[in-house]
Amino acid sequence: MKYLDVPAGRVPLPAFFPDATYAAVRAADFASVESAGLFGCEMNSYHLMTKPGAKLIKSLGGLHGFSGYRGAILTDSGGFQLYSLIRENPAYGEIRDREIIFRPDGGREKLTFTPEKCIQAQFQYGSDVMMALDMCTHPDDPPEVQRASVERTVAWSRRCRAEFDKLCAGRERRPLLFGIVQGGADSDLRRECGERLEEIGFDGYGFGGWPLGANGEFRADVLRMAADAMPDGKVKYAMGLGRPEEIVACVGMGYTLFDCVIPTREARHQRLYVFAEGCETPEGVRRPDGRFYRFHYAMDEKHARDPRPVDEHCGCELCRNHSRAYLHHLFKVGDPSAQRLATAHNLRFYGRLMELLRDE
Repeated sequence: MKYLDVPAGRVPLPAFFPDATYAAVRAADFASVESAGLFGCEMNSYHLMTKPGAKLIKSLGGLHGFSGYRGAILTDSGGFQLYSLIRENPAYGEIRDREIIFRPDGGREKLTFTPEKCIQAQFQYGSDVMMALDMCTHPDDPPEVQRASVERTVAWSRRCRAEFDKLCAGRERRPLLFGIVQGGADSDLRRECGERLEEIGFDGYGFGGWPLGANGEFRADVLRMAADAMPDGKVKYAMGLGRPEEIVACVGMGYTLFDCVIPTREARHQRLYVFAEGCETPEGVRRPDGRFYRFHYAMDEKHARDPRPVDEHCGCELCRNHSRAYLHHLFKVGDPSAQRLATAHNLRFYGRLMELLRDE
């Protein structure tokens, strides 16, 4: 079995980190993450900068002390959120060669975001895994945009590495720093970006860009290009992925680290994951058609009198102690425990999936 060793401990790979955007997992707690067999969480640098602020978090012991979570914490660079907002509305700012200028709500107030500030904030958070600042693109962006993205990403990554090394000086326990491979749907450009980043030197590499096409389809070709551009023997991180079948496909490409809002979001919308009959095996989850699970729709009327658990093979709190009928009732009356129990169940599904994918 492969592992990712970080200051917070050892993370077996492949691993899934649920999103805890504001240092909290929606409709759940960190005990649910731990009992699900998940070993880390992804937290959002940009949003934490705005609420409650990096300085406050540092004063309270970093994200571990502030949140009380003891597992591995990965923070993104914040660049994706800034890029997405500016792409949506240019009034929010501009991306320059040396920095990102961001104007919240398009107003006069200005935030200058640099590679150095990106790394400084993540040290204030006390992150176990930090991401270098990159310039994101869409696979369908023109070649000149993809080239500019790679040039800026490499230049910013070099500055991030220098700041990281400076702030690591004298530290007994060193966090990890990942670079992000850009290049859109151009395999040569992806390879070039990966090679130039490896010359700088990183502990792991993340997929940069959108993993979906214009119609929302999964771009397996682009994910594979990026994976092939990353050096073997280091962690390959499929940022923002995803759906169970996408994770299985990406593990086949060499990716070993994932994060996404999907399991917690689906739970809040009454959709719970259940393994298909006979598929809770290492071979079952690798079915060529990807149909190794189904959804349990908690609000379906047929569940109103059903005494069975959502999944008799699941050991989460919901499946151990409550029936389908009771969960249906909780959602129907709007009790907050419905979302909590459903979220814990979906997190455990992802924990079980990771266990099966590790069982070679």
